[in-house]
Amino acid sequence: MPEPHDPPTTLDAWIDAVVRPMADALSSVVFFEVTLFGVDWPLVVVWLVAGGIYFTIALSGINLRGLPTALRVLRGRYDDPDPPGQVTHFQALATALSGTVGIGNIGGVAVAIAAGGPGATFWMVVAGVLGMATKFAECTLGVRYRRLHPDGTVSGGPMHYLERGLAELGLRRMGKALGTFYAAGIVVGCLGIGNMFQSNQAAIQLKAVTGGAETGLLAGQGWLIGIVLAIIVGLVILGGIQSIASVTSRLVPLMAGLYLAGALTLLALNAEVLPAAVLRIVTEAFTAPGIAGGMFGVMIIGFRRAVFSNEAGIGSAAIAHAAVKTKHPATEGYVALLEPLIDTVVVCTITALVITTTAELDPTFLSQRLEGVALTSDAFARRIGWSPYLIAIAAMLFGISTMISWAYYGLKGWTYLVGRSPTAMAGYKVVFCLFVALGASINLEAVLDFSDAMVFVLCIPNLAGIILLTPILRRELERLRKRGPNPR
Repeated sequence: MPEPHDPPTTLDAWIDAVVRPMADALSSVVFFEVTLFGVDWPLVVVWLVAGGIYFTIALSGINLRGLPTALRVLRGRYDDPDPPGQVTHFQALATALSGTVGIGNIGGVAVAIAAGGPGATFWMVVAGVLGMATKFAECTLGVRYRRLHPDGTVSGGPMHYLERGLAELGLRRMGKALGTFYAAGIVVGCLGIGNMFQSNQAAIQLKAVTGGAETGLLAGQGWLIGIVLAIIVGLVILGGIQSIASVTSRLVPLMAGLYLAGALTLLALNAEVLPAAVLRIVTEAFTAPGIAGGMFGVMIIGFRRAVFSNEAGIGSAAIAHAAVKTKHPATEGYVALLEPLIDTVVVCTITALVITTTAELDPTFLSQRLEGVALTSDAFARRIGWSPYLIAIAAMLFGISTMISWAYYGLKGWTYLVGRSPTAMAGYKVVFCLFVALGASINLEAVLDFSDAMVFVLCIPNLAGIILLTPILRRELERLRKRGPNPR
């Protein structure tokens, strides 16, 4: 490490010298904590959970009562003849899911359980259910205020509903300022958690299953892994949302099915302790032995991991859902309900059961010094010897799918700021792919801290704007109710 007054001599040193101070400053604001009941409560997490509670109440429990309608929409019962848009309801859902179902579903759950015990899973599920209502709100507005371009393409998302929606309320300048701020934030954030982090984690897993990071077949070859990933991502994103949706609609079922098949196989092998594991998850959600703050401590750990996983309230998914083929915005709001259900309630819960059943069989399991993906991988490996390869493949697929979706999110933020010229769009895609390659071969801690903070600060204007637009949401719901499904 260079002396404080010496110029950095490597890229990692430059990042530590330049990015680290900015990351620390922004993180201290975005993740500011207040202590209550002996627990540090990150206000941004409280804001996101409060948003889920608000929309659950304001929309009369849409997160639960709307599920039958969501399935009818996916089956085509609300389809219109010749609707505007670029992708089907299923393709929009798959694209949004590919941006949230990722490394967090494998490693993030393990982080929560290692920190708060199995009881954190219960609160993750609660936060996931609340997040369903938030997803409905932001994705309905994403379609309601999207822009349909003369060439048939679509631009939508928080930057558009903040600008156009708040303008309808007489807050034109505020709407434009918040839309611009959101677009800039999503461009910066997409290069971190939606790009470099994914390629970095995929590279780590590949090295682990090929002999290790120090002596294995791919030791020291992070740059090569990054280049291969960049080429794969580049070939997909060059085709725009229709190419992205075509790939994700196939990749998401494949990667989720692959991972869930392995997890359910392990749970079948651990079936004798499955009831005890479920009971432990529920009871420790309220007793939380050994956790500072007791129930509140484990609650905030579960809430934190859930909102990091499904991104409800961040608004990113609304960018993908806005491209859907429909004349009724609320139809896509219903489809968006399924996103946190699948991401958090189903996938994260099954991962938690894999870890908790293993802990029931071996009481020392959670006392290991393993974290994140390594803890989940070890739980699999104890019963299924070849499972590290499964985890590596799943991590690779999760990483690729997340990068593909976030490339689109960042592109829409970029074109909102600078326009839709072919040069601007091509330049963005080249830069995005360069960051994919870079992420697999450098120390990312400072970069990720900065991009995490940048993404999560977006929930502040996003949720505030959606709350102000609640009357529009109710009108769209009523309009769809009067229209009803297509007769069969």
